[in-house]
Amino acid sequence: MPAPARSSGDLLADRRYAWAEAALAEGDAEAAADLAAQVLERVPGYGPAWLLVGRARAADPARRGEAAEAFRAVLALDPEDSLGARLHLAELGELKEEAISPAYVRALFDGYAGRFERHLVEGLGYRGPALIRAALERLRGPEARFPRILDLGCGTGLMARALDGMAGSLAGIDLSPRMLAEARRTGLYARLHEGDLRDFLTAEPPASADLLVAADVFIYLREIGPVLAAAARVLAPGGLFAFTIQGHPGETGAVLGADGRYAHGVATLREAAEAAGLAIALLEPAEIRRQNGAGVPGWLAVLGR
Repeated sequence: MPAPARSSGDLLADRRYAWAEAALAEGDAEAAADLAAQVLERVPGYGPAWLLVGRARAADPARRGEAAEAFRAVLALDPEDSLGARLHLAELGELKEEAISPAYVRALFDGYAGRFERHLVEGLGYRGPALIRAALERLRGPEARFPRILDLGCGTGLMARALDGMAGSLAGIDLSPRMLAEARRTGLYARLHEGDLRDFLTAEPPASADLLVAADVFIYLREIGPVLAAAARVLAPGGLFAFTIQGHPGETGAVLGADGRYAHGVATLREAAEAAGLAIALLEPAEIRRQNGAGVPGWLAVLGR
């Protein structure tokens, strides 16, 4: 995932930064690092240049220590990590906790909102909402209706459209204000909230939702157990939580892939569901989207309280 662009406030520094980005894209890591260092001579607190130094140094196995230092410099300047330095530290094996910060996801999707749906549906063959709709119809019938629905990571509202005819009152939560602005234009949501879905669920009344949905959301979370526990508290008796996850060949744990997304083991999902007190109503392999022309393996899950 590319880091969000931002100006240094110095025109010459911005030009050299653009040249550094171009050099790295062409495979000249040494030139990229040198140009980024020139940027930092003029603007020492420019986080994207530190990030670029790290990316360039990480290309050389012998200089990964320097890369890690550069990424830590980014975090010192931006502790919320809107540039995604923690992702790069995780790739270097220098980070064990959550690598994807809410600030990074917010910045990423704020810059992506205008072209999100076209890229996701046409470019990546995104199928999460359609898979979830079909699963709910299989479990509850084509006439199923859920009076109170929470759409976790609602984005631009693709899930809301997929639930047409099923939804009573629909509430959405997302980190990105620009994605929420797109969702608001659909007119399908009774409530929309900006923030972290875990905080959102914690604030919702117990047993207040009949259906929770999360299409391609857990790819940004290393630990899914806390979300399942919070979901169990919010679900009314007989309620369902339907979602997709990206899978990996192993049975357990979360793996951060080269695509900057988390893949989860199916056994870990089962354990987290059991710990949350949720029963598995449906769990099956699914191709959740396509990446570089190949299907991305994952799981379609529906849990019930």
